[in-house]
Parts: sequence; structure tokens; C-alpha cells
Amino acid sequence: MIKYSNKTDGGVPPVSTASLPDIVFMLLFFFMTVTVMKDSTLKVANELPNASEVKKMEKKDRIIYIHVGRPTEKYSAVFGSEPKIQLNDKYAEVSDIGTYVLEQIGKMPAHLRPYATISLKVDKRTGMGLISDIKQELRKVNALKVNYTTYDGDAFMNLRKTDN
Repeated sequence: MIKYSNKTDGGVPPVSTASLPDIVFMLLFFFMTVTVMKDSTLKVANELPNASEVKKMEKKDRIIYIHVGRPTEKYSAVFGSEPKIQLNDKYAEVSDIGTYVLEQIGKMPAHLRPYATISLKVDKRTGMGLISDIKQELRKVNALKVNYTTYDGDAFMNLRKTDN
């Protein structure tokens, strides 16, 4: 008769780490492709108004952003509480807008330059006088495609009294 012996070494087989580098590189490539780099740090309060007729901008590579609003708490001690214009990462005057827009359009590929759109991200507590001045500067450099960035919602919500 054949005697069978029970193998009772009781150990769990080791986990193979041969595919671990492949998994790490796959995750690395995934995060490299889906990560979006932040353009600029917002230095102005930017509570956008509501609008009922909203259309989403499809092509973001043609948009030049101008932020307008009161300086955030971090910067209000230095710059005060009056609305300021932010171009990229710095505060600017109205007279700087034309140069900035022409510079940004110059950085675009030649085939996209005619389609450049200026997107005004204006805080809802900002007065219309500053916005009118900005639009005058944009007209001087023939930047006539202007977009106002808003939230989708009831436009009558903008009429409610807000804190100043």
C-alpha cells in the first residue's frame, strides 16, 4: 500500500511583485494626462451673478480671462476694498488691459487669433462704471468678442440686497 503524507508546512505562497512596476507606471501616466495645471491664483472676490439665458463656451483655448472684484481678505489690507482688475496673477489698471489682451492674442496660434474671446469674470457687487471702462479699453484694441461669465439660475436673485 502507498502511503500519502500530508504536507503541513502551513505557509501562504508569496505574492508576486513582478507586475507592480507596470501598475505604478500606469497610474503615473493616468494622473499625468488628467491633471490640469492651475493658471492663476484668484486675488479678487468673485461671486458671479446669476443669468437665465446661459450658453457654455465650448473651446477654452480661445478665451482670455479678466477677473474683476474686491480684493480678497488676504489682500484687502494692502489694496483696500475698492474693486480691482486682475490679469493673470497680478492686479492691473484699466489702461493695462489693451496691452494684456494684445499680448495674450499674440501668444495664440495664428489660426485661433480671429476667434479670441474676452471673458469677464466680474463680481456681482462691482459697479458698472468699471466694467464700462474695461469695455472701452477692449474697443481700443478691437477686442469686440466679450463674454460675461455667470452662473445658471434665476436672474432676479441678483436684485436681492447683498452685503457691501
